[in-house]
Amino acid sequence: MIVDEAHGSAVSAESNPGQHHRHQLVREIAAKENQHVILMTATPHSGVESAFRSLLAILRPEFADWDTSSLTEPQRIELARHFVQRTRRDIEHDWEGEHCFPKRESPDETYRLSPAYRNLFTQTYTFCSEIVQSGQALDNRHQRVRYWGALALLRCVMSSPAAAVAALESRHDTMANGEEEPDFRSFVFESSEDRTDDDQPTPPVEAAEATLGDADRRRLRDLGRLAKALLDSPDDTKLVRCAELVSGLLRDGLHTIVWCRFIATADYLAEGLQNALRRTHPNVRVVSITGRMGDDERRAKVEELADEPCRVLVATDCLSDGINLQHAFNAVLHYDLPWNPNRLEQREGRVDRYGQNAKVVKAIRYFSPDSAVDGVVLDVLLNKAREIHRTLGTYVPVPDESETVTEALLNALFLRGGHPKATGQAQLALEFGEDEIGGDIASFHRRWDLDAEREKINRSRFAQRALKPADVRQELEVTDAVLGDPDAVREFVLVAAQRLALSVTPDKRANVFRVAVGPSVTATLPAAIAFALPTLKSAHWLVSFTSPTPEGAEYLGRNHRFVAALARFLMEEALTRSGAATATRCGVIKTRAVSRLSTILLLRVRYLLNQPDRPSLLSEEILVAGFTHGAGSEAPEWLSDADALRLLADARPDATLAMAEKRELVDAALGAWPAIESTVRQRIAVRAAELEKSHKRVRKVVSLKVRQLTVSPQFPPDLLGILVLQPAVPS
Repeated sequence: MIVDEAHGSAVSAESNPGQHHRHQLVREIAAKENQHVILMTATPHSGVESAFRSLLAILRPEFADWDTSSLTEPQRIELARHFVQRTRRDIEHDWEGEHCFPKRESPDETYRLSPAYRNLFTQTYTFCSEIVQSGQALDNRHQRVRYWGALALLRCVMSSPAAAVAALESRHDTMANGEEEPDFRSFVFESSEDRTDDDQPTPPVEAAEATLGDADRRRLRDLGRLAKALLDSPDDTKLVRCAELVSGLLRDGLHTIVWCRFIATADYLAEGLQNALRRTHPNVRVVSITGRMGDDERRAKVEELADEPCRVLVATDCLSDGINLQHAFNAVLHYDLPWNPNRLEQREGRVDRYGQNAKVVKAIRYFSPDSAVDGVVLDVLLNKAREIHRTLGTYVPVPDESETVTEALLNALFLRGGHPKATGQAQLALEFGEDEIGGDIASFHRRWDLDAEREKINRSRFAQRALKPADVRQELEVTDAVLGDPDAVREFVLVAAQRLALSVTPDKRANVFRVAVGPSVTATLPAAIAFALPTLKSAHWLVSFTSPTPEGAEYLGRNHRFVAALARFLMEEALTRSGAATATRCGVIKTRAVSRLSTILLLRVRYLLNQPDRPSLLSEEILVAGFTHGAGSEAPEWLSDADALRLLADARPDATLAMAEKRELVDAALGAWPAIESTVRQRIAVRAAELEKSHKRVRKVVSLKVRQLTVSPQFPPDLLGILVLQPAVPS
């Protein structure tokens, strides 16, 4: 069983019920006898130690009790057998010279509040501070309700006028009943688990309003009118400046994801950007994707937008995890700064990941120096996360007490009153100094530094020293030699398409080809081939045989449905249609590539892989063997496998041969088969021994049993094809 995004199956005291159910399901399946489990995640440790241990416990229950920060050497060795950690730096170092990951540029961009927007923000901030301060005379429950309502309202006003209007107009003057304090945390802070928490934080605003008098309720309505006046107005300088930045990114050829906190902001911003950008980019298309859509609808909208040459995606955090966007986008702009640095990294990781074709991706932090709250988030959370990332080269999740520290900071801002002044374009004076809050910040940062040091140690502690990159590369090269590397796939597709009269022509861009897929084309193709072609609006299908794949093209590898359909059709036709097949099983060419008469054999060979206490596995592969004919009664001289494969791929006809002579040479080659079959079997036995060594070598690395493993060839081999090469005498 393979569990992707396995961190979604981790549990801790703060986990939601869905995670508990997933954890229980995965753990029960993993507990089955002889059940193998692979847990895959880029973020195994979210900063919550208990959640990390719960993942390890799926592998072995006793791991739940191990302190991973102070393992004994036997524990480290045992855990390293189950825990494989490879970071970007590991991959870049091991595969030096290959473009695996893009470089991330992280500039900061700011916007200044217009007088109208500043008035809304200042009045909202003052109102929130006053109701929090006056709430200190209430019982603890009502104090907290006012605090959460103030925080939710302020965050909506900071996000957009649309979010502010939604929060201030969608109220029912109700308050949750019961003695316990309502849990409004998820309406304000981004959860590390729930990606669809993007709706308006109306409940805490409603609950707070229920504690207010008539005068304060009138002030709320006044704030709503101020927010509504900003809608679709030049005074919304946050939107205006964002449109300028996105326009510049489009001019630079970048496709941007603009991340928002709330659905109301995303929908409002998408419409505003569409209207603003079409003045300079008439063909631009801006699409909003939010948590109100199902997973399938989101993916369909992303794929539809990816076909647009000039595109912008506005999204909430419903897309920040579990979906790859690097094929269609190469820049992100954080329209709303997240209050959880883990979410910031998840957003940027949608484009800054393996498979990104761009050499450089941009990740823009966007904020206002006029906002005290932006200053808190930047100074305490986001700048620290960036500093650790730059130092360590990898992301370290924020400690789980980050929300508690942020709460204390924001509450202190409210209680102190006033509006902190900006000290610069991108920095705010918080001036908490050596008081209790300042001490909490320092303690929190020390904990984060310790986590970073732990991560650095773990990278060494759990490094898979038994996995040698040179050995991996060797195995890959052997596999490519048998199955075909990208160059072989390209050659096969181009030649096969030519035989089938399917137009495949080079595009103006390097490494891109245009495949004709119109109805008039597919009507002339065999049904099996036509069925494998995509149905497109355009008459051409852009493909590439290289990865990362150029934008707008689809990667054709050896397992692609179209490549597989081509191979299957040509093989089946060659085996069943005598004399009329597109690709024949016998061929003769006269070539300067050889100096003596030579024969190349195409063989299908089967093997049985026998393992202790397990059923045997049947596998097969195609082998190419070749020999040169001896003079008179001399025995043939066998070519190396590499030379035989080279002749099959590269030999070209240099002169013509009569059909009668071709038939005579093929008959002679077929007649020689009984005499050479015993030698062929010996060569296959040698190949089986090589495969057995390879299997044992791989299994030894991962500590599996190897002594009783055997690979046995199954005879006779199938003779699929013969190519006879007659030497061409130089003129």
